[in-house]
Amino acid sequence: MRRLDGRAFRVAIAPAGADEMPRFAYAAKLAALGADPPRWPEPTEAVSLLALDLEIGRGGLAATLPPQRIRLELLDYPGEWLLDIPMLGSDFAAWSAATLARLDHPITAQFRAFVAGLPARAPADEGLARTGHDLFVAALRRLRDEAGLPMLQPGRFLMPPPGETPPWMIFFPLRGDSSLAELMRRRFDKYRDHVREELVSPSFGAVEQLVVLADVLGALHAGAVPFAETRSALGAVAAALRWRQPSLLPAMLQDWLGWLLPFAAGIRRVAFVATKSDHVAERQRGNLRSLVRGLADVPDAAVAEAFAVAAVRCTEDIVWTLDGRPVSAVRGRLLGDERPARSYPGEVPDRLPDAAFWEHAFLALPTFEPMRLVLGGRGGVPHIGLDALAAFLLEDVLP
Repeated sequence: MRRLDGRAFRVAIAPAGADEMPRFAYAAKLAALGADPPRWPEPTEAVSLLALDLEIGRGGLAATLPPQRIRLELLDYPGEWLLDIPMLGSDFAAWSAATLARLDHPITAQFRAFVAGLPARAPADEGLARTGHDLFVAALRRLRDEAGLPMLQPGRFLMPPPGETPPWMIFFPLRGDSSLAELMRRRFDKYRDHVREELVSPSFGAVEQLVVLADVLGALHAGAVPFAETRSALGAVAAALRWRQPSLLPAMLQDWLGWLLPFAAGIRRVAFVATKSDHVAERQRGNLRSLVRGLADVPDAAVAEAFAVAAVRCTEDIVWTLDGRPVSAVRGRLLGDERPARSYPGEVPDRLPDAAFWEHAFLALPTFEPMRLVLGGRGGVPHIGLDALAAFLLEDVLP
């Protein structure tokens, strides 16, 4: 990082100690990337923590003093779960009406037929609750996997936490005042209580800086409606988060007050990150940053920035002659195929697309395997943009 200006910088994984928070499986994920052939690690399924001990040398007149020591805690949180936050501002009746309206799609016909066939005085029967829940989850999965819609709630239905499903998670949207609807309402309220308690817990409640990942390229490929839903999802999350309020106090004093008075704390720095930036060539990544910057609004009190990142790079940039003209493209190994493949998904817009953009489909994005790691990862993991993202998040602690 440029801000280090030649000062010593060391980082080590902090010991877990006696904390209850599960630790991020760093070694297992690095082993997957370092395998031959490399493979993608399993996705995040629950909250986990990676704590890093940083040692930063001092500069100038303070160069002879001991280095600055900082513990940086990184909370890995399933992105689907963030979509539950806007549910806190809704009751069961309003959520059911909005959700059932969103499910008006041909691929959800089986669930909609089940709901339509329920009697007006449906009993609070556990078999009906389970059947409706299972059909509802199946409909959400199809909307995500086949229609590419991201604004799907509850997020934990698509990415359930490990272990047995508790009874209060077995519900589905339902109109009316039947005994079954009342049971669904009670479980919905319990679900919201769980989300609310999690947000004020010592883990998530202490978050001051947030990284929100968005598959913008995938949304462009999926079409106008999924792209609009991606924008809605990011906007809903930004609107529902607890932001630090404007203050004339110095940042250090604000941090102290946030520790002393939890209600005074909040998120003060957020990075909106477009993922898979290695699927487009370098000259288009600036457009990708500009595009994700326009997808979500945050309060003026927060410091926000946009990034185009590939946490694990899997392609290299090339020039490809396509239809008789040179284009900036990428090349990598397709998953399960040793032969390199070229890809040019199309031009990335630098602002929210207009109607004319959707007249020409954004090409499919291949699934590439990770690049081979040098020395099984001991030589580092190739990436794009992580250094700039880290500098932004550490700006307050790099004097």
